[in-house]
Amino acid sequence: MKKYRAAVVGLGWMGLLYDLGKRDYENIRGSYKRPKYEVDSADRQVPAGLDVQRKFYFHDHPGGEGLATTYAEALSNRPEVELVAGADRDGKRLAMLRQRYGVEALYTDALEMFAKEELDIVAIATNTKGRSFLTVEAVKAGVKGIFVDKPMVFTLAEADAMVGACAAAGVPLVGGATTASHPSFGRARQLVQSGDVGEIISLEARVPVMAQHQDWSYFLDSDPVWVCGTGDQPRRESGSSEFAGQGLIACADGTLVHIRDGAPEVRITGSAGEICFADQQWRRWRDLEIPGGGSGRVELPWPEPQFLPNHRTVYCLDDLLASMEGRLDEPKNSGRRVAVALEVEVGLKQSSAQGGERVELPLQDRSLGLTYDWFR
Repeated sequence: MKKYRAAVVGLGWMGLLYDLGKRDYENIRGSYKRPKYEVDSADRQVPAGLDVQRKFYFHDHPGGEGLATTYAEALSNRPEVELVAGADRDGKRLAMLRQRYGVEALYTDALEMFAKEELDIVAIATNTKGRSFLTVEAVKAGVKGIFVDKPMVFTLAEADAMVGACAAAGVPLVGGATTASHPSFGRARQLVQSGDVGEIISLEARVPVMAQHQDWSYFLDSDPVWVCGTGDQPRRESGSSEFAGQGLIACADGTLVHIRDGAPEVRITGSAGEICFADQQWRRWRDLEIPGGGSGRVELPWPEPQFLPNHRTVYCLDDLLASMEGRLDEPKNSGRRVAVALEVEVGLKQSSAQGGERVELPLQDRSLGLTYDWFR
């Protein structure tokens, strides 16, 4: 029996199209000064060769295999969820949603859809600037669980608005389909919390730090309180101003996160061991007694599940439903954690611009934020 009514807002690549065919990557190259198309246009190009009838069967999964990519596919193939509606400015994409999933409640106005459809779950896969506003409006309309595409927002104020609205209403919010939603990250956090690596000494994370892919923030138990950054770069031709230097993040409980060039996606070093996520695989070491005397740090097998790439929307939906049903405190890649990472990234940029001076958090100017590649 279907328990949840669901809808997708924004039928672009993550909303619908990735599972129908190959992306036209040539149309997202170039400069933010000369974009190849208008991201707000209702007449955005849909590439030829998409297969509207392509099928996947994946809802019953243990977290050990690859699945499909889009929010529409994840929602449509979950037995307790019914994909009942979609919203987009482009009538061609709405027609594709109807043809593929049999969805009849199609809208060019997302707010009208929120008002009429009595939705439980909404995936917001619009371009970045609409996500905070639409999240707040979905909460007002009574939606019970929301996931948005990455990057979640541009500014700290936008993050405050959507995270605050969801928290006040008790609505779980997923802040993007990233690696952190995979069940292997849950296993990694269990290992850390169980003392498998001993007392935490430090965390490391890669450059660029990117609030879009903040694996490190999932492992924090307290808020960052100051940052130092160096080596940031000017806004790139693609439009991105995301932090590209190195730095240090200090948390209220004394945890330090080192952002450095050459680091893995995340490494957690403890007094008795270490875990590391690099090259899309988890690895684990522990200090053990060595035959003949003494001790050494020895690599051990990773307890299942091991990470497998792509298909992150399915795991996002797992987390969203678990949070809605009280089986999880918050999604692994929650909007709150993304907002923390965004503030850290903005702070690192501020510090680098000030010659590496320490910048206290939270930042007072909530209008601060980032820009991304022009098509986002």
